Amino acid sequence: MALRFFDFPVAGDDLRADVLAGLAAQPKAIPPKYFYDAAGCRLFEAICAQPEYVLCRTEQTLMAAHLPEIAATIGTVDCIIEPGAGDCVKVRTLLDALRPSQLMVLDIAGAPLAAAAGLLAADYPGVAVTALGMDFIHNLEAAAPYLTADRRLVYYPGSSIGNFAQDDAVALLTRFRRLAGESGQLLIGFDLKKDPVQLHYAYNDAAGVTAAFNLNLLTRLNRELDADFNLDRFRHYAFYNPIAGRVEMHLVSLVEQTVCVAGQRFHFNLGEALHTENSWKFRNDEFSAIAASAGWKLVFCWEVDGFAVQLYG
Repeated sequence: MALRFFDFPVAGDDLRADVLAGLAAQPKAIPPKYFYDAAGCRLFEAICAQPEYVLCRTEQTLMAAHLPEIAATIGTVDCIIEPGAGDCVKVRTLLDALRPSQLMVLDIAGAPLAAAAGLLAADYPGVAVTALGMDFIHNLEAAAPYLTADRRLVYYPGSSIGNFAQDDAVALLTRFRRLAGESGQLLIGFDLKKDPVQLHYAYNDAAGVTAAFNLNLLTRLNRELDADFNLDRFRHYAFYNPIAGRVEMHLVSLVEQTVCVAGQRFHFNLGEALHTENSWKFRNDEFSAIAASAGWKLVFCWEVDGFAVQLYG
């Protein structure tokens, strides 16, 4: 088993700074990357299993149906790089099809990543696995010294790119371009625009798992920043904004209240929202224009039931 794990323990300081700045802003907002403590990771896995949230299953169906064609179009790859790898399940399909000699996985949740990467390394003894526990959104360049292979494929599935506003998406894809190198490729999945009612239910599942996931952010702040959020005084609220082309997720204050976080006090008016996530939806042409702005050239696109996977070089 060939596994290297490196942790970049800066997330705690970033959490405090980002949360305090976000709560002081108008409107209040916290970056969605902070959803993913251990409980948040488990809840997100549960979201993916809900009948209303078909995104993950649709992507799996697409990859299974088109894998031979996708692998043939990609060609020979020495190293797969997966930012935001999480439980490292999705990349297994590509490992089976492309058989690279190296794999690099990155995720802000270092401990769960290390455990998942260990299982990967045991199951794929011929692949040298490097796992980096890092906030790759801010620290992606720190991954470069750990890369030695020339033919690289950046794999970014799950419509994670939809969490970024257009300028931020271009910036991240530009950094992927540099990390991939001159001859590198990008395989990326994203959710397409569709019936707004379907999108509404995807983020408001009947079992309340997405609501629990959203509220768990406050539980994390209570634990890690000595905050005193009362979860009963906030309501999960998510809706599709067709003008902006995105699902917005908020925590809405049910009462007028003041909350203490890391020794600082923040006032919430009745009905005031804490914005926790955007999830942009795209047309294929909209996304390819964003990728082109980052220096990527579209090679091919596959689409199944409102979800797309595109390959860039």
